[in-house]
Amino acid sequence: MFLRKLILSIFLLSFFTNESFSAEKQEKLLTQAWSFNGFFGKFDRASLQRGYQVYAEVCASCHSMNLLSYRNLSEVGGPSFSEEEVKAIASKVEVLDGPNDSGEMFKRRGKPSDKFASPFLNEKAARAANGGAYPPDMSVLVKARAGGADYIYSVLMGYEDKPPKNIKLEDGVYYNKYMSGNKIKMAKPLNKDSVNYSDGTLATEEQLAKDVTTFLTWASEPHLEARKRLGFKTVIYLLILTVLVYLLKKKIWSRIEPKV
Repeated sequence: MFLRKLILSIFLLSFFTNESFSAEKQEKLLTQAWSFNGFFGKFDRASLQRGYQVYAEVCASCHSMNLLSYRNLSEVGGPSFSEEEVKAIASKVEVLDGPNDSGEMFKRRGKPSDKFASPFLNEKAARAANGGAYPPDMSVLVKARAGGADYIYSVLMGYEDKPPKNIKLEDGVYYNKYMSGNKIKMAKPLNKDSVNYSDGTLATEEQLAKDVTTFLTWASEPHLEARKRLGFKTVIYLLILTVLVYLLKKKIWSRIEPKV
């Protein structure tokens, strides 16, 4: 009797678990051969610079990046813009500063030490401009999402004009097969030639998505290359230490005669 109840319980648990999984089943993410993956992975500098251009011309109108300063764009391990280029980039934005000697806030041209300019003064202003939705800050977006770079790339490529018949879209909502629930309030941000790349690269939708995802990955972990170099050195050190300890152990025990 007990065995029959146990078998029935396992069957029911398996049935409902499979039903739950099937209901929440998500489309398999698109994958790319990211240059920064792997133990010796590095960022593609040209892709980082193009990715920043996509962010600046497309994403920055809605999404902030509060943890980055313009000077980070010229630091080792990043997009490798020159200091002059960074000054030119920063000078194109207006920054609210102050108070001045009269106690008033004022606007000035940006400097390399400034944080990336936010498109909205506060969260309420952001929601008001986006139909109640709050565009997330992109500083650590890649690390904050399961799937990382593949997830961001997939969402950018996952828009479809005609959703399945079983999905009804409200006004201002779009179908995206890689989003949880397949609904997103952000209109499709990338189309062919949305950006005119300064280096002459053909701006296909796939290229735009790949480049901005690369840039967002760096933004989420700007010291990734340094961390990997340190990890490699640590592994080599531990291997050498292991060999030395083993040789020392053999030398010590070689002096002890085995008991008969």
